[in-house]
Amino acid sequence: MEIIDKDLLSIQEVRNIVKHANLASKELANMSQEQIDKVVKAISDAGIEHAERLAKMASEETGFGNAEDKTIKNYFASKVVYDSIKDQKTVGIIKEDKELKTIDIAIPVGVVAGIIPSTNPTSTVIYKTLISIKGGNAIVISPHPGAKSCILETVKVIKEAAQAAGCPKDAIGVITVPTLQATQELMKHDDTKLILATGGAAMVKAAYLSGTPAIGVGAGNGPAFIDRSADIPLAIKRIVDSKTFDHGTICASEQSIVIEKDLEDQVTFELKKRGAYLLSQEESEKLGTFILRANGTMNPAIVGKSAEHLSKLAGLSRVPASTKVLVAKTESVGLDVPYSHEKLAPILALYVEDSVDGVLERSKEILEFEGMGHTFSIHANDEALVKKFALQMPASRILVNTPGALGGIGATTNLWPALTLGCGAMGGSASSNNIGPKDLINIKKVAYGIKEIEEIRSTVFGGRDSENSHDVTSSCLEQDELVDEIVKKLMERLM
Repeated sequence: MEIIDKDLLSIQEVRNIVKHANLASKELANMSQEQIDKVVKAISDAGIEHAERLAKMASEETGFGNAEDKTIKNYFASKVVYDSIKDQKTVGIIKEDKELKTIDIAIPVGVVAGIIPSTNPTSTVIYKTLISIKGGNAIVISPHPGAKSCILETVKVIKEAAQAAGCPKDAIGVITVPTLQATQELMKHDDTKLILATGGAAMVKAAYLSGTPAIGVGAGNGPAFIDRSADIPLAIKRIVDSKTFDHGTICASEQSIVIEKDLEDQVTFELKKRGAYLLSQEESEKLGTFILRANGTMNPAIVGKSAEHLSKLAGLSRVPASTKVLVAKTESVGLDVPYSHEKLAPILALYVEDSVDGVLERSKEILEFEGMGHTFSIHANDEALVKKFALQMPASRILVNTPGALGGIGATTNLWPALTLGCGAMGGSASSNNIGPKDLINIKKVAYGIKEIEEIRSTVFGGRDSENSHDVTSSCLEQDELVDEIVKKLMERLM
């Protein structure tokens, strides 16, 4: 019996899918805004209709998070994202400025590679497909192997709806044999024009090294500062709500709380009141051994698990079953400090500093170690302080008085609703935006002439006749020669 090489099979599948997606992208490029919008609406409606079923599939298959919160994320991707993009002009002439005499014309990039993580699989498929099709682009989905079934089902649901609304058949493609080699082939393929990379650090780095333009998302690891001017009970509620949402699988969720020393008693009291458990030093060390793998990356065994599950994993017998979040007091930042890393689970570090300036420096240190360009949260009612931190913090999103997970993606703030959060140049990303359709199109510029060359010459030469500009230059040279001659004669007389 002949053995089929899975890697070779997956590579060939990618080549076939991209070839057909490229042809479909040319069809999309000839569709009107109305036709595109009809397809986008159909994808949105299908996502909403199947939000709960797909969420259950994702939760059961991956073991990450919970079905209820994943349903909310599917609804967010289908409805909230759709509402934010439905009226955008993304086809043909999208802007005309009569005063400046310019016209902006949207040009689709072509085939988009959508890399899908296992933490938010179904919602990310819906979101990336919506913004790609809205921009007139085809998309090829690369599933995480650990979430293959729910991703394939999500693609099936939205693809059928899109086709019924007039979308080209191959405009939404998906790799059915997901391998590392397949993803690499997709990212490096000549017909892939842009990569939307969501996943681990290694995957995002690979996207940027592929030679194809990419928009990637780095590690979150956002600290949350609670100032004395804040409503502290409300701030703690928001942080606990955020950190427990889908068991902490959103990268914008808080990873640490940073406070001044004289607020420690009040903050820890409110944390306990909200269902947090403050780990002892011994318990902290036990749990810490499970946070990182030997290579220093986050242990997938903790991702998206409940506090109860994590406690059992680490053998923490004194942690009540009702605990929502595990909190470890931490004093340093670094590779060997597990609580200072990103933790996509209901685990928080607690840093206690002597002053506000100490809080600022610690927060910067955390982000500079891991999380550059991503998200920083501040709970304060002192506007001057908010601006001080915002100006100095190396983050693309500064969230004020809101849950980090939901504020970062634009669910509880007026940020652009998105599930891909750019980290900017400081975080190694091509964009600092919450990514939307306009990040997936190019703009062709039409520019009418507004002045003649005589006007430019007049400006440069101060109103002098441009035809005499050569004579003026020659005259200046003659004057210089005359001055030199006079100086020479004076020197001869003195000598």
